[in-house]
Order: sequence, then structure tokens, then C-alpha cells
Amino acid sequence: MTQDTGAGASARQITPSDVVTIKLPAAGAYLSVLRTATAGLAARLDFTLDEIEDLRIAVDEACAMLLSQALPGADLECEFQLDDASIRVAVSVFTIDGQQPSRDTFAWTVLSALAGAVDSSAGVDNRITITLLKRRSGSAP
Repeated sequence: MTQDTGAGASARQITPSDVVTIKLPAAGAYLSVLRTATAGLAARLDFTLDEIEDLRIAVDEACAMLLSQALPGADLECEFQLDDASIRVAVSVFTIDGQQPSRDTFAWTVLSALAGAVDSSAGVDNRITITLLKRRSGSAP
């Protein structure tokens, strides 16, 4: 994932294709794995401690929203897409009814405040995805 781009260049340059995918049982007991992965990947991008903590909480909240309607025995999938100044996190699970989370709730407002940009989508077979986009402070949108 790291590239040596010559003299004067950062030794830790992220390419747009850096993607990390984690698949685990859709159960609250496994969320600590995602929180740890989130913190590690955000730290790799030189996010501040506050930004890392906000993103950890946002990923945890997004997962909690999805776990409440997950199909029994389903897997939770989390994809982290890394760019030089941002991280996109897409969390998805097969659900019982395919209903997207309401955007009118306090939880959605908190999620938006913590992550920056938040969206949800419904896919095939009642798969619901919540996508978070967190930019490092000082980076252009």
C-alpha cells in the first residue's frame, strides 16, 4: 500500500485503490473489531485524535443502526476506501425488511455530525448500506 515516489515525496502516500474489506457476523460483540480497524486506518491517514474518535463512534453508530434490523445469521460487511485526505466507510448487511434508516432521527443527526457526509442505500435482497465520508481537517471537499 505504500509507495516510494522518490526524493522529497511522502513515504506514506495512499493510492486511490487502497481498499480494506472486513466481513464479520452481524452481532454487537464483533463491533470492537471494526472500531479498532477504523482507528488504525484513520491514523494511517494522519487524522487527528479527535477525528479518529469521531469516526470510530460514527462507524459504531452506523453498525448499531443496521444490526437492529439484520437478518438472523447475516454477516456485516465493512469496506474502507482510503484516499490521501479522506476515508469512505460503507457498512452493509442483509436486513429483514430492506428499510433504510430514517434520516429524521437524532441518531442520523449525530452520525452526520461525526462523519461529515452520510448516505444510505437499499440494494438487492434487502441489503442496506450506510456510507460515511470523513475528510481530514484542512483538506478540500
